[in-house]
Amino acid sequence: MTHPNAKPALRARARELRRQGLTYDEIQSELNCSKSSISLWVSDLPRPVRRTPSEQAKLASRKRWDQELAVRDIERQRTKATAYSEVGALTPRELMAAGTALYWAEGTKDKPYARREDVLFVNSDPGVIRVFLSWLQLLEVDPERLRYRLMIHETADTEEAKRYWADFVGVNPDAFQKTTIKKHNPRTVRKNTGEDYRGCLVIRVLKGAELYRRIDGWWSGIVAAAEEGSGKV
Repeated sequence: MTHPNAKPALRARARELRRQGLTYDEIQSELNCSKSSISLWVSDLPRPVRRTPSEQAKLASRKRWDQELAVRDIERQRTKATAYSEVGALTPRELMAAGTALYWAEGTKDKPYARREDVLFVNSDPGVIRVFLSWLQLLEVDPERLRYRLMIHETADTEEAKRYWADFVGVNPDAFQKTTIKKHNPRTVRKNTGEDYRGCLVIRVLKGAELYRRIDGWWSGIVAAAEEGSGKV
């Protein structure tokens, strides 16, 4: 028997489904309640336009697909939760290796044709930024040596993005260096839009040449250890 407190929620859902054009049978199948209750709840709403067999088939197919997506999402979240629990606490050595690999993937690097032994890191993912800052803390880099700058598209809310990143890293927005604005290209269809788009945070470590050389050496050591572990020569 349906719990009495569930009635208002069922009624609201039934009315929503009716507005979407579902029939009594379809609503009953969705909510597992009586047609008499459905009739009472939605009697003041317009009757749905009768669908052709083709439209009914499309609706049934879409419903099955929505259910399949829901099942997939549950499995997706379960896999993520299991993987999350497998990590546990990071040892200093693990964080050192993770931070080094992260910098080598996302940070600027010295090239024979462009000598730049600087530590400069750019990313838009708060999680990546958090790991990078934790890594710098592990390396005992003085926070006073860090400089921050926003890199963002001209159509975004620059000031809001600056406040977000300043709060994230724990500094005053006024401490940020001049923002780098990306000009709009009408031929480009941008995906990084919406309220969650806050551009990229640029982090520079002052007097970073010595640190950069250490990072370079650590990365070379990681590569050598990986090759040795896999049996390569």
